[in-house]
Parts: sequence; structure tokens; C-alpha cells
Amino acid sequence: MSGRPARPYVLLSCATSIDGYIDDSSEQRLLLSNEDDLDRVDAVRASCDAILVGAGTVRRDDPRLLVRSAVRRAERVADGRQASPVKVTLTARGDLDPTARFFTAGDATRLVYCATSALDKARERLERAATIVDAGEPIDPAWLVADLAARGVRRLMVEGGGTVHAQFLTAGLADELHLVVAPFFVGDGRAPRFVGEGTFPWHAGHRARLAEVRQIGDVVLLRYALSDRFGEA
Repeated sequence: MSGRPARPYVLLSCATSIDGYIDDSSEQRLLLSNEDDLDRVDAVRASCDAILVGAGTVRRDDPRLLVRSAVRRAERVADGRQASPVKVTLTARGDLDPTARFFTAGDATRLVYCATSALDKARERLERAATIVDAGEPIDPAWLVADLAARGVRRLMVEGGGTVHAQFLTAGLADELHLVVAPFFVGDGRAPRFVGEGTFPWHAGHRARLAEVRQIGDVVLLRYALSDRFGEA
């Protein structure tokens, strides 16, 4: 036995409005953060082995999920790692576009965890763009993170969206939360929120521990400890 943890250290990262929305209902992506905070997020990305987003985020936001800073990329390469972390997504339907920037931007390894019923569709669309992993039916986040650990991932950053954050929170798989609050309200019931319904370990009778509060320009970072592994390198 190697003594390694059975799963990676899991850090959730999210930016919301004051009233808890992660976007509005318009076609254009709502900018919640600022440049200084985006640089902080870039530093966190550079410290991780993998970044995970849901298929809905890939479709809606078309993220690149790369380390932006040339200095940080060079430091990773000097340490024997890829310039940017492994990109990970999960899908129940397999309906992802192989031309999305998740698949085309950068040289990072790309993993798609797919529900068994959608494997054929995912492989037909994506087998040249990513490694497709049969993740069962339905996808079990605990199995997924154990598989990532077996692939060498020790530190995982989960960037959303709300459904994925809720899945990790409900399963008790999150060790740390970085929640950035932007100084405005959305007030639109059609817009997505930070998390939807779920049975969370952290509720009114079992509170998460606030480990840090930091003002970054006009936004505020709230850093929460969600497990006894909080702060592991």
C-alpha cells in the first residue's frame, strides 16, 4: 500500500452575486469577478492537478480551463508537470461539442466521465478529442474522484456549475470552498444559483468553518473549511 489518500483534496471555487446567483438569464456571460481575483483563481489553478466542470458549463461558458500566467505555466513545466492541469468534465448525455475550447485549447490531458447509457454517443463525438471514461449509471462523484486519484490527481479544483457543486457537497467530497461575492444583485428567478437542492453536511446545525475573509478590490473572498483535511498541500 502506498499510503496515498483514496481521493484527491477537493477545492470548490465559485463567484456569486450578493443574492447567490452565478449568472443571469441573458445570452451574455455575467462577469462577477475582477482582474485581481481572476489572477488569484489562476494561481489556485496552477496549484492543482486537475480542474473539473460540468457539461453544462462546457456548453454555456465554453471555458479554456488553462493557467493564464506564463510564469506559472513555466513553473509547472519546470516541476515536471503539464503547463495546465488535467481538464475533467462529466456528462449524463454525451452531447458535447468537440470544437469547444475545453477540447481544443492548450495541450492538457482531457477526461470525460460519461454515464454508461451515453457512452456510444460520447465516443462517436469525442474519442479523438478526449479520453472517455465509463462512469456508471448514474455517475457517482465518489467513484469519479477515486478514479482521478488512481490517475495521479492529488489536488482537484471544481469550478462548477451549480449542479456539480451540489453533487460534491451532498456527497461530502469537498474539503475547501472559495466563495467570491460580487457587489450587486441579480434578482432573476430564471438565473442559475450557486447550488440547487441537496442534502448537505453543512447546515444550520452543522456549520462550515470560516477560515479566511479577504477583500480583493470590489469583491470579497470567503474561504471555508469543509473537512478535517482542510489546508492539505
